[in-house]
Amino acid sequence: MNGNAPACKFRSVTRNAENPELLVDAEIDEVPAAAPTRVASKRGLVYLGICLVLIGVNLRTVFSSFSALLPEITADAGLPGWAVVVLTTVPVTLLGVFAPLAPVLARRFGAERVLLGAMAVLSAGLLLRPVDAPGAGHLPALLAGTALCGAAIALCNVLLPGVVKRDFPHRLGLMGGLYTTAICASAALGAGFTYPLFEAAGHWTSALWFWAVPAAVVLLLFLPLALRQPAVRHQLQGHGVNVWRSAVAWQVTIFMVLQAMMSFSVFAWLAPILRERGVDGGTAGLIVSVSIALQMLGSLFAPGLAARFTDQRAINVVVALMTGGGFALSIFGPVDFIWLWTGLLGLGQGSLTAVALTMIMLRTGDGHTAAHLSGMMQGVGYGLGSTGTLMVGQLHQATGGFAAAGILFLVVGSLAAVFGYGAGRKRYVEG
Repeated sequence: MNGNAPACKFRSVTRNAENPELLVDAEIDEVPAAAPTRVASKRGLVYLGICLVLIGVNLRTVFSSFSALLPEITADAGLPGWAVVVLTTVPVTLLGVFAPLAPVLARRFGAERVLLGAMAVLSAGLLLRPVDAPGAGHLPALLAGTALCGAAIALCNVLLPGVVKRDFPHRLGLMGGLYTTAICASAALGAGFTYPLFEAAGHWTSALWFWAVPAAVVLLLFLPLALRQPAVRHQLQGHGVNVWRSAVAWQVTIFMVLQAMMSFSVFAWLAPILRERGVDGGTAGLIVSVSIALQMLGSLFAPGLAARFTDQRAINVVVALMTGGGFALSIFGPVDFIWLWTGLLGLGQGSLTAVALTMIMLRTGDGHTAAHLSGMMQGVGYGLGSTGTLMVGQLHQATGGFAAAGILFLVVGSLAAVFGYGAGRKRYVEG
């Protein structure tokens, strides 16, 4: 499309943009078109909706649960510095590596079976993480289990929004809101409950093993429904422009990279940052949970606000600076005001993530181009976005503290404001 895209198309996308997760359909280029999930009754449709939301509840606990116990795991398992950096980086990197594979698997096996397989892999990864291998210690299982979890979450990230959109076309507002809330709740639950579980059980392995339980329950609930679906082979039929040659697409994607660098650094490092500043483990987990809950508030209102502007330059700049500034203040600001700093971070990060995703719809004019831009943003965004957690870990290892990471977040937040300004201009993805 060009800058003179028909107004009717633009209005249709801005309406959909009010959903923070956008529900982009990764299967939109399939021939024949993917059919809705087969259910026997209205009650079966409600059951499907519950299963999809519960899948979302399991998609972030792997990040925040490990972060909540990082000092205890590092000390007890004797993890070297490089291993801590890898364990906080690999799952995010794999979100980008495996994202392009999700539509390929869906064409071969169907989205429902791929989601089922992903939940099986996620459950296995969560069970494997705390295993103490004889003669090798905890590190091999931590690495392998974390990698399995990252790959499984990548598949769910790509396919789940499209399944929700396909199966609940008349309840997109409700289901989109529940799906988005479930993912935020997943991170908050992992941050808030893992340390109390550790205190109750007396060992970090039991606290991490707990998170395999909800994943396994969802696997069992979803199993009969997924296996009942007919096997249909689909082929890829190309539509839309080549987003990889579009300057607008690259601006939006780099904006996504920069927000991902900060977003996943919150999951991986905010709790250790707070604990290094003297906050006890239980309180640190609670602070992170509240900050993530405030992300829900930001993600609820920011997309609708962004879609109502003539362009999105102002809101993109503001939320990027809020996020970078909130993160830096969480490191440098007075500890007496730590709830304020982390609250600012939560509101900024939730809004930043939401408006970055909103750009998918606002900068494209049809569903096929939006799906291609979404694939580009997830592959590049998560792949390069993992460098945020990597750099924080390396800076901490090199300096022995988080001060250098605070400066990093100021730089990343400023760059996000620059690219957000460019992505916010009212232009459209061109070939």
